[in-house]
Amino acid sequence: MLRDRIRELLCDVAVTAQPVTYQALAKALELSPPNTIQQLTIALECLIEEDASAARPLIAALVISKTRGGLPAPGFFESAKRVGRFQGDPLGPEAAVFHETEFNRAVEFWRAPS
Repeated sequence: MLRDRIRELLCDVAVTAQPVTYQALAKALELSPPNTIQQLTIALECLIEEDASAARPLIAALVISKTRGGLPAPGFFESAKRVGRFQGDPLGPEAAVFHETEFNRAVEFWRAPS
């Protein structure tokens, strides 16, 4: 299942503590067009829901947009808002603060999943 493959790859990303872009992740997963990024974002939204339900840091925080200066796409923040993890504007300054905190929590937790 795609989300399981994504989680496995993102656990490897957590070890390096370096974010991965949506495009690089899609390439590593060898996703086929059409709609490769859409396939990826749907699976990442599922991971956000799973992690929030289990009270874990959001592993999807390890994925960033190439065009957003080190931040995930607005959909990440919208999904985090839906699960009660983020309050604020996905395009506002609070998004960067939330992402930095969640990224660090995700790296710490997912580098050595239990």
